[in-house]
Amino acid sequence: MTNIIKKSRKNLAFLILIGGKSTRFGSDKGLFEFHGKSLLSYQLETLHQSDYDIFLVANSKQQVQNYVEKIDIKKIMAFIVDDYSIIGEKRLRTPMIGLYSGFKELNLLDYRKSFVLSCDLPLINLNVLKFLIEKSEEYDCCIPKWKNGFLEPLFAIYPVEKALTKARKNLNKRNYRLTNILDKDWKTNYISIENSIQPFDKNLSSFININEPIDLKKIKEKK
Repeated sequence: MTNIIKKSRKNLAFLILIGGKSTRFGSDKGLFEFHGKSLLSYQLETLHQSDYDIFLVANSKQQVQNYVEKIDIKKIMAFIVDDYSIIGEKRLRTPMIGLYSGFKELNLLDYRKSFVLSCDLPLINLNVLKFLIEKSEEYDCCIPKWKNGFLEPLFAIYPVEKALTKARKNLNKRNYRLTNILDKDWKTNYISIENSIQPFDKNLSSFININEPIDLKKIKEKK
C-alpha cells in the first residue's frame, strides 16, 4: 500500500456528521471528554494527518458554537449546518439530512468525492483510510462490507454530485434508511472488512462506535 497521493484539494474531502440525537448516550457524543479530549478530537487528530479537507456537519448554529469552544478548529475547513428547507421539518433528526446538507455544500465547492464518517468513531486507523481512498480511485463509491452482508454507510466514500441527487430523492420520498443512499447504477467497490481491512487494523478498532456510555470501555481496552 502506498501513501495517500497528494492531489487537488477538490478531489476529496472528509465529511463528519456530528448532528445526531445521541439519545442513548445522553449528551453530544462528539464533545464527550475521554482522557482529557473530546471523542471528536481523537478522530480529527487522525484525519488531519492526511492531505484532505475536513468538514463537520452540524444540526444547528448552536451546535456549531458548542464545538468551536471545544475542538481545535484549525484542523477543519468549515462547519456545514443541516439544510431543512427540502423537508421543512427541523425537528426531524436523521443522518440523511446530514448527508444531503454535506453533499450539497461540497458540490457547490466543486469536490468530486466525499469520505463520510460519523463522529462516534474515535479510533479510526489512518492506514484504513488510506487503503479505502486508494480502492475508490476507479469507482464511484467505496464502502466496507462485513461477511454477514452488513454495510458501513457512515464509513464510506461517495461521489458528491451523484450522492446529492440520491439524498435529495430519498428525502423527498421520506426514505431515511442510510443504505438507500447507494445507487445500483453506481460503480461501487465493496471492501471486505475481515479479508481486506483487518490486515491494516487487527482489532478493527476503526469500526468501534460509541452509542452508549458503557461503550467507552471498548475504547479503554483498545487504546
